[in-house]
Amino acid sequence: MAELNIVLYEPEIPENTGNIGRTCVATGTRLHLIEPLGFQLTQKAVRRSGMDYWKDVDVSRYVDWQEFLQKNPAAKLYMATTKGRRLYTEVSYEPDCYLVFGKESGGIPEEILKEHPEACVRIPMVGETRSLNLSNAAAIVLYEALRQNQFANMKLEGQLHRLSWEDGNHEVY
Repeated sequence: MAELNIVLYEPEIPENTGNIGRTCVATGTRLHLIEPLGFQLTQKAVRRSGMDYWKDVDVSRYVDWQEFLQKNPAAKLYMATTKGRRLYTEVSYEPDCYLVFGKESGGIPEEILKEHPEACVRIPMVGETRSLNLSNAAAIVLYEALRQNQFANMKLEGQLHRLSWEDGNHEVY
């Protein structure tokens, strides 16, 4: 079973953290928040973005990067950064790895990236685009890691609510 982890380094925007929390609940992923946060977790914006899922988020908080490393000494890290030299699709994600994302205004500090050069991965973009939205970037990398781990323990097939796929009324487009 995949037990993936998302790590947010000093997130600043409550809506992004709420959206990521909801994604974590939907995927069985643990969320790790490294302080300082740019908001209070009790803010309505976090709860609103996480909808009614926020109460179910498996979340841990750390006072700083060092505490995170001390409490997760064997963590296999992958750091999403525009400065990465490899694409996020070019690595093999372990089922219990940690996907690290930096703050919205500046990403992961270069000092941390420099200590982990092989852990740095990037999402390709055109031109001089600075970055993607944090919650979008987290979802992109997380779902690649989940795909590589065969979407372990996830619901793989959906059903219609009012109709049935098997009712015989099929139109070809």
